[in-house]
Amino acid sequence: MFWDYLLSALALGMTFLYGSTGEIITEKAGHLNLGIPGIMCVGAAGGCASLHYMIMGGVTNGFVLVVVGILCSFLSAALMGLIYSFLAVSLHANQNVTGLALTTFGVGLMKYIIFDLTDGNSVPYLQALNAFRFPFASANNAWKYCGVMVFLAIIIALVTSFVLFKTKVGLHLRAIGENPATADAAGINVTAYKYVATCVGSGIAGLGGLCYIMDYAGSREAYLSIEALGWLAIALVIFAMWRPHISIFGSLIFGALFIAGAFIPSLISLKILQTMRAAPLLKMLPYVVTVIVLIITSVKDKKENQPPASLGLSYFREER
Repeated sequence: MFWDYLLSALALGMTFLYGSTGEIITEKAGHLNLGIPGIMCVGAAGGCASLHYMIMGGVTNGFVLVVVGILCSFLSAALMGLIYSFLAVSLHANQNVTGLALTTFGVGLMKYIIFDLTDGNSVPYLQALNAFRFPFASANNAWKYCGVMVFLAIIIALVTSFVLFKTKVGLHLRAIGENPATADAAGINVTAYKYVATCVGSGIAGLGGLCYIMDYAGSREAYLSIEALGWLAIALVIFAMWRPHISIFGSLIFGALFIAGAFIPSLISLKILQTMRAAPLLKMLPYVVTVIVLIITSVKDKKENQPPASLGLSYFREER
């Protein structure tokens, strides 16, 4: 029972990991993108739609389904990032309002697209579950949730962390997030970096929505839960202190806390946790932990634990 709990937490946590990794990339460029929940929804819709039409068209090769599904999910979400970039970078729109508008738009668009992805009483895109859950698709326990996209999430987080902190590209990106005027004066193309970071970050975040449906939940109604998970992905950014490699461990913790209401009552024989009223309280744990971490990092007041200095601020080149 405990191992099922741990594996389920790991698999669910990858949804948070995709979202937080994408948001970290965006925030390192100085942009607070509150549209991550909507972007994850669009990523799920794009991936599921591509799987639907491929399967309806007779494609049965598991490798092709997985690769094309992931690419379509990434590109759909990246397109949302492009819209955000145009509004927030080129038009200098308020970043908070832009992000919230994208969330509203993305959630609605996802429901419109996925609701119609049926064939009679069947849901074609779910036929790709075994391909996405490779190599543990035949398992009878929680191992079946640890599929392709679980490993991909960890790889992306590690590569992102390496690029951000060990390469020249990462140095330029962090410089833009701290002081875009200084970076601009040093010859760094601020606009290009902001566009690319936001689009790539959005594309990665979008994979979280597809991961939740095709690796973890595997159900027709799974798409209805993605928006809530997107907000937790943003909270994980703060928990991980803007470090993708720490997000790997944070995602496991968040996953464990999120499903605590379903597992802890049976693992711990406390009557107070075995009532129906306890479940909503247990689902609050990830948010409570995030608030505690935010308080601790604020009290320590260390530069490396703080968000980029220009986060949420529009950059006007003519004011340089």
